[in-house]
Amino acid sequence: MNGTALALVLVAAMLHAGWNLAAKRVDGGARFVFLYYTVSAVACLPLAIGALLAAPDRPQWSWLGASAVTAVCHVAYGLVLQRGYAVGDMSVVYPLARGTGPLLSVFAAVVFLGERPGVLGGAGALLVVAGVLVIGTGGAKATEDSAARRRARRAGLGYGVLTGAAIAAYTLWDAFSVADLGVPPLVYFGTAAVLQSALLAPGALRDRGRVGELWRRHRTEVVVVGLLSPIAYLLVLYAMRIAPVSLVAPARESSIVLGGLAAWRLLGEPDPVRRLTGSVIVLAGIIAIALA
Repeated sequence: MNGTALALVLVAAMLHAGWNLAAKRVDGGARFVFLYYTVSAVACLPLAIGALLAAPDRPQWSWLGASAVTAVCHVAYGLVLQRGYAVGDMSVVYPLARGTGPLLSVFAAVVFLGERPGVLGGAGALLVVAGVLVIGTGGAKATEDSAARRRARRAGLGYGVLTGAAIAAYTLWDAFSVADLGVPPLVYFGTAAVLQSALLAPGALRDRGRVGELWRRHRTEVVVVGLLSPIAYLLVLYAMRIAPVSLVAPARESSIVLGGLAAWRLLGEPDPVRRLTGSVIVLAGIIAIALA
C-alpha cells in the first residue's frame, strides 16, 4: 500500500478508537446520534462550502445523490452501533463490527469491483479479520455466566455483525463516490453530515426535552464524537483516492487494537490475554498490507 495512504489510515484508526470509547460511555440512542451528527454538520459545512467553491469541476447533481446514499448508510450505522453499545460490551461489539466490515468489503471489492490486492495484501486482510475475531469472541467469566449475561452477549454479537454490514455498505459506496464519481471528499462528507442530521431531526424535535438533557449531561462526549468521527473518516476517504478499497478497508481496522485495550484498561472489560493475542495478529496483518 502507498505509504501516505497507510499513514492516513492509521491516524484515522487512532481517532476512531477514541470516539468509540466516548460513544460507549453514553446510553442515549438516536438522540445521542442526532446530537453528534449535528456537531459534525456544523463543523463540516463551512469546509464543504469552501471545497465546493474551490473545486475545479462544476458541481454535479450526482454529488448530492451520492451524499444522500451514504447519509442513509451512516444513520443506520450510528443507530445500530449505539444500540449495540447499550446492550453489549465494547470489546464484543467494536471488534466484530470492525471485522465484519472489511471482510464483506474485501469480498465485494474483489467480486464486484475487480480489485486484486495480491497474495501478500490478501493474506494481510485475512490476518486482520482473524485477529478481530480472536478479540471479539471467547467465553465469558464464570461469574458472569448467567442467562441475562448470555442474552446480552448474543445481542452484542448480533449488533456487532449488523454494524459491520453497515460499515461494508458505506465503505464500498464511498469508495465508488470519491474514486469513480469524483466527488470531492470534503464536499461529499460535509453534505452527508448535514443530511444525516436532517434525517434524525424529526425524532429529535419530538423529544426536545430529553435531547436537551442529554446535551447538558454529555456535552463533552457529543463534541468528541462529532469532531473525531468526521476527521477520521475524511482521512479514510482521501486514502481511498490513492489506494484500493480492498486494502484500505482492512488496514483501518487497526483501530480495534486500541479499542480492545481501552475497553480492558478504561472500562474494566475482561480477557486481556485474548485481546492482546488478537492485537498481535492484527498488527501482523497491517505489516503485510503495508508491504503489499
